[in-house]
Amino acid sequence: MNEHDTERLAGMLVADGMSPAPSEFDADVVVLNTCTIRENADLKLYSALGHLKALKEQRPDMQIAVGGCMAQKDRGQILERANWVDVVFGTHNLAAAPSLLRRARKEGPLVEVLDAPDPEANRDMAPALYAVRDSPFAAWMTIQTGCDNSCAYCIVPAVRGREISRPLEDLVCEATMLAESGVVEITLLGQNVNSYGRDITKRGPLFAQLLCALGDVSGIERVRFTSPHPKDLRPETIRAMSDTPNVCPQLHLPLQHGANRVLSSMRRGYTAERYMEKLARAREAIDDLAVTTDLIVGFPGESDEEFDASLEIISAANFDSAYTFIFSPREGTRAALMNDEFIHDDVIKERFSRLKHVLDRSALAKHDARVGLVEEVLVEGPSRRNDQMWSGRTRQGKLIHFPANDSTVRAGSLVSVRVRHGAPYFLLGDMETVLRAPRHKVRIPLLTS
Repeated sequence: MNEHDTERLAGMLVADGMSPAPSEFDADVVVLNTCTIRENADLKLYSALGHLKALKEQRPDMQIAVGGCMAQKDRGQILERANWVDVVFGTHNLAAAPSLLRRARKEGPLVEVLDAPDPEANRDMAPALYAVRDSPFAAWMTIQTGCDNSCAYCIVPAVRGREISRPLEDLVCEATMLAESGVVEITLLGQNVNSYGRDITKRGPLFAQLLCALGDVSGIERVRFTSPHPKDLRPETIRAMSDTPNVCPQLHLPLQHGANRVLSSMRRGYTAERYMEKLARAREAIDDLAVTTDLIVGFPGESDEEFDASLEIISAANFDSAYTFIFSPREGTRAALMNDEFIHDDVIKERFSRLKHVLDRSALAKHDARVGLVEEVLVEGPSRRNDQMWSGRTRQGKLIHFPANDSTVRAGSLVSVRVRHGAPYFLLGDMETVLRAPRHKVRIPLLTS
């Protein structure tokens, strides 16, 4: 979501008359869009600002802006620690960044952080069509902002606010415009996508209806979403995933922990048994479903026995992959007050290593089972590590590399690839057929003399 906010910020700055700079050394304006989910994000921000201070001293007219979640949380503290910053804006007035930068040139440093969304200030935030995206064929689409949950470790509700859903018809319209521009894959974003629309209807969520509606948008071949909350994964959502052809068989379902007392302390709203029941229903209904998850190691009070119980559940869940996190106390959360139950770093390190072993074993088994299968792959471009190979994603979201031996293949092409090798984090294969050429238009710069 932060990356998509950055794309939209860049789009608004371009619409305001700017153009992307090759690097911060060439830029007239540098915007740092911040995260605050973990402590190292704070450290990265002030390290980056220290680096920019030297540039600012060399070029006093350069403007530096800090936005996003940390700006929402720290507000005026940022200027106190880095008085060379020109603008600080929060998550609720991201669309105001261009006007704040213009004002700061006349008025001096500005801090404008709202405690709730301002519909007038954010009226231009809905369409992502003009975002500056890295990919011309894949796009993120925010369907809701904020979160109504109260997980003990999470700072998001404090910095993003209550859940606010965008109208369903607006989302279908945006998806249609994206498709007309050549986008074939969209990823729906929300802190808890399952609850999308609950604030609109005041009855129940509309997420299943949204998935079905996006299934009717011509040109959109793949629909993904992140992240749902296990407690809100409803039968109609599973049914919509199964019945809507362009909704990918991929489910990111954050478990966080496998011990019930820890889940209760985290205020997650489900037990491990309930999670496994919902996971089984999804796998039963959706063919060839890939399941990924989030896991936290070292939550305050986690005992050896509870960690072992968690490993058993994680092993039984047989995940395709996982994002793993070491608990990071965030000021303003319930878990940050549990300091007398914090786990020693050495214990966390040992547990993290054991968790990685279980997850890698599961991921490798999943990928080994795909050897010999022919996958439909959306090509993303040359491999980052080997320009003789192409990289792309299967419908399950798995990264696959294959030799670049067909000159007709380009980023955005859809190809079939036969898997010949599985590794824990990727697949290797050989391309068999080009299924279609890219649908997006390639812009060729005009040369003037």
